[in-house]
Order: sequence, then structure tokens, then C-alpha cells
Amino acid sequence: MGVRTRMAPSPTGEYHIGSMRTMLYNYALAKKEGGQFILRIEDTDRERFVEGATERLMDVINAYGLNWDEGPRVGGPHAPYIQSERLETYKEYANQLVESGHAYYCFCSKERLDTLREEQRKAGMPSTKYDKYCLNLPKDKVKENLDAGLSYVIRLNVQADQEISFDDKVLGHITFPSKDVDDQVLLKSDGFPTYHLGVVVDDHLMEVNWVMRGVEWLPSTPKHILLYKAFGWELPTYAHLPLLKEKGDTKKLSKRMGSVAAHEFLLDGYLPEALINFLMFLGWNPGTEKEIYSLDEFVKDFSVERIQKTDLVVFDRDKLAWYNGQYIRMLSAQDLWERLKKWMSEYDQQPEYKMEDTYSIKVQSLVQDRMRVFADFLPLTNYFYIDFDCPVELLVAQSGSESRAKEILETFYNLLKELSVENWHSKFLDELCHRIISEKGYKPKESFMTLRVASTGQTATPPIFDIIELLGQEKTLSRIENAKNLLK
Repeated sequence: MGVRTRMAPSPTGEYHIGSMRTMLYNYALAKKEGGQFILRIEDTDRERFVEGATERLMDVINAYGLNWDEGPRVGGPHAPYIQSERLETYKEYANQLVESGHAYYCFCSKERLDTLREEQRKAGMPSTKYDKYCLNLPKDKVKENLDAGLSYVIRLNVQADQEISFDDKVLGHITFPSKDVDDQVLLKSDGFPTYHLGVVVDDHLMEVNWVMRGVEWLPSTPKHILLYKAFGWELPTYAHLPLLKEKGDTKKLSKRMGSVAAHEFLLDGYLPEALINFLMFLGWNPGTEKEIYSLDEFVKDFSVERIQKTDLVVFDRDKLAWYNGQYIRMLSAQDLWERLKKWMSEYDQQPEYKMEDTYSIKVQSLVQDRMRVFADFLPLTNYFYIDFDCPVELLVAQSGSESRAKEILETFYNLLKELSVENWHSKFLDELCHRIISEKGYKPKESFMTLRVASTGQTATPPIFDIIELLGQEKTLSRIENAKNLLK
């Protein structure tokens, strides 16, 4: 059997960008080794379950360009791949553990458990643990409680004074003392498994032999190892990945700093292939200077040995924007416009004004090098489509006085209104306007910045003569006239 990896998200909210990184690594390892990548939905936390989240997380995974060999929507030999459809399986294996003495029924009320935790806190215990009270119930009492229909859970029976060891492919040899491991609930009173029972049973039955996940799951590993040993099953290979942190911080990603959900980055206007390229380097390094990777290239070069042995990796949002800008510039004008239109449509970003294709592709070509995300396009180009109130203070700031600004605009207006259609192109406009300001004794900066503000309402734009060529003679003259009339 070859390498079989999996990702098992919970539909308790939007899919996190860090989970997408972990999925990418699992995907790459399986594909590189000619194995299978499995998607499983772990929807057993019914209190936090969010309606519709399962479909959304599968949609966003596909939107990032990833897919799975087995799982929902595609099926496979170990179906079903949604845990809420596998409850009888978990019950069967939980009962096996009870029969073998590796687990036991617990009938403790919520009130007793709350009191126990509070007493342990007051006693200064570093962490609260169940006190094994129900482990010592006589068998006839257990039967009596079950026959009476009392609510119960099934707990793992952790033996004291054991060392639980394993070799992690990223972190090396790790040992946990069993005294630090709680008698974890395995099967809840509603018949649903906890994460610990569900993940171990399903990984075994689905023949998952590589478990690659975030380092936050490391404390769960000894519980899982105890379960594997209790069942007599072979352990998978473990690899725990560093978490993501904000740049300049020591904490995990925060909504205060920007998007954290995978779909939010698509909404912000990032290209999936740029996002995937960025995620590749969040914990992995090829050992070369190469930064631009296709998914196929990453699969070819990926190795677990090059995963960083650190707790936190910087999620550099500026670097992500750099990646996205690189990918935007690699697109042809036609492809970029088609993808921009699709993005505006899918994410409800369409402006109220009409955007004709041929004209918009020309507009786009002027700002393509300035765009870092799709969301930049409309703010960078709205003056090509709609008129604006020219800011007088910006007009005056370029030349120092209203009279000087008005004189400059009158000069340009009189010059440009005499041009023929044949001469209305950037090269001729540039040469003509430079000649006239030289004759008038105007400074280039004050002249062309005043013209820029009058034509666009902004001070930072693409080359001004490219802009007015595209705006056309009528629109350019109208805007110069409107700006001129605002000045005394």
C-alpha cells in the first residue's frame, strides 16, 4: 500500500487559511509518492456545527485548485466519508474498548464534573482531569445504570506510570508521561464520537498511514497512540507542522490583522495559484532561491525533510500581495480581464457603471503592473468610467496658486482642442505638450501634475498621456474645462 494522507476538516465555521496550508502539504506528499489523498468531514461536534459549512469548505478547497481522490462528492472504497453517517461504527469500536478494559462507562452528572474541576483548580492542579470514579463501579451497578437508561459517556482508561513515545517526522522523538493524559471521553452521551475516537477509527479503517497536521494537535497524539495500541493497530507516521503567526507578532493569525478564512482571500481578490504558491513556503523551503512554483512543481520538489522545525511561521501579508502581483502580471490582458470579470461577478464586486470589454482591457493594461489584488482594479481605474468632483486643493497644490493652475489648464485646453483625431495618441501628445510648456516656461512637474489632477482627480496614476489618449479628446477637454472653472 502506498502513501495515504487525509484532511479531516470540521464544518464548524469557515475554512481557515492555515488548514489550507496543511491540506496542501498532505496533498503534495500523497501525489509525489503516487498515493491517495482523502477528504473526510468530521462533523461530530453538533454544538458548533454550522449549516452549509460542509459544502462551503469543499467549494473553497476546489476553488484553490485542489481536489481529493476519496471523499464526499467523489466516493471511494471506504465510504461514507462524513462522520455523522458512521455512528454505528464508532459505537461498535467503543464497546470493543470497554470489553477489553481499555475504556469504561461514565455516568457522572455535569454538576459532579463541574465540582470536580473547580476543586482541582483550587488545589492548584496545572490541568483538570477526571478522577476515574466510574472506573471502580461494580459490574452489577454498571448494568443496573444501563438497564435504567441512565445517560453515559465512554471514557479512555489511561494507565498510570507509562511513557508514550513516538518519532515525529518533523519534531523528532517525543515522549509523553501518561500521568498527564486525561481519561478522555471517546463516545458522548448523544452517541457521537469525540474527535479522538473518530479520527483514530477512521484513519485506521481508511488506511491512512501518514498523519500530517498542525502542531496544536500534538497534545492529542498520546491519546491516539493509546487507542491504536488498545486496538492492536499499527501506528501511522506522524508529522506536526508549525503554526502561522502574524508578522512582527508571537501570536497566531488574527482577524484584527486581516483575512484568516480561506474564502476571504478569494473575496479580497487573490488568485488561487498565487495563494497556493505563498502557502507552499509557510513551513517548507526548497533549499534554493526559487520562489515561483506551480502546483505540479511543488509536488515534484516537496519533501517532509524540508519542513521547518519551529512552532510558528510568519504569515507575511506583504509577501502574499507580492506573490499575487507577480501572478497578475503573468496573465495576458485577455485572461486577466476574463478573470477580473469572473471575480467581480462571483464576489458581488461589480460597479454600478458599465464596463465594455474592449475599452476595459485597454484600461486594465495601464494598471496591471500596479495591481496587487483584483480589488485594486476599481479604485485604480474608476476615473476612466465615471466623472468626479475635481479636488481644488490638489489642483492648487501642484502649481502653488489658483491663478497659476488656471493658466496652465487654459494652455493645455487651447492646445488640445485643436488636435486632429489622427494625432490623438500618447506619443504625439507627449511631444506636443512638452514643447508648449517649454515655450511657456512652465515646469514639467507643475504642468503635468495639474493636468493629471484635472483629468483623473488623483495624483498617482499611470502615465498621463496614456490616460488622456484612452479618455479621448472630448472627455479630456471636458474635464480640463470643469477643473478650470473651479479656479479663480
